[in-house]
Amino acid sequence: MSEPFPALDRRAARRNFEAAARGYAGASRLEAEVGARMLERLDYVKLEPRRILDAGSGPPQRLLSGRYGKAQVIALDFSMQMLRSARRSFFRRKPLALCADFERLPLASASVDLVWSNMALHWAVEPQAALREFARVLAPDGLLMFSTLGPDTLKELRAAAGAGRVHAFLDMHDLGDMLVAAGFAAPVMDMEVIQLRYAGAGQLLDDLRASGQANARRDRARGLSGKRWRAQALAAPAQASFEVVYGHAWRGAPRDDAKMIRIFKRLP
Repeated sequence: MSEPFPALDRRAARRNFEAAARGYAGASRLEAEVGARMLERLDYVKLEPRRILDAGSGPPQRLLSGRYGKAQVIALDFSMQMLRSARRSFFRRKPLALCADFERLPLASASVDLVWSNMALHWAVEPQAALREFARVLAPDGLLMFSTLGPDTLKELRAAAGAGRVHAFLDMHDLGDMLVAAGFAAPVMDMEVIQLRYAGAGQLLDDLRASGQANARRDRARGLSGKRWRAQALAAPAQASFEVVYGHAWRGAPRDDAKMIRIFKRLP
């Protein structure tokens, strides 16, 4: 297991997303794209969930509702404004909105059949605790499917502005170990790097802020350092790398078609 990362400030993260909620759907292009790619992976899974937990609610949950039209979707987020914004995007059956943290889910044990978490796990203050909670609320043979960010994310910005200005992210091997420790069977992990190009580094900073991705490290610099930090960040290349980590695992005993091994791979 890697060394512990600097802790996140939950209140600061919540404030960032509260401020970004109104324009989040238009600013979160990466999250929407990753959500669509996750959804394609469900083509290979035989699952008819009656209840789905969308842990870290956002635009992709609408896609989930379209695939599993008869399922009840529980949209969970730690930002009330994000939940209100997400609910307005639905045509048909609106999800049950639940404002809570990953690490303390207000749900009964074995009460959902699918836990879906798109680009949200890296906002958990205690990822291991969040995975344990996902395992607890999943019914036997229930499925966890998630995406999150890996350590090479925003490496260009980190090099230009300093490591203390950018979040640290877990390696997929560490996440695989956490899944096993949380009680999941046969976790499968893979990753890909998505590069986005911008007209300038300033547009990258604006996009991060508009999608709630501002710095929420507990050890972040305070005070009158904003102009200097922005000047350093503007020296970054007008592109950004996002290491996207995908994972899925079954709760309890593995299915017949699942091998009792952990698989780690890099996408071409």
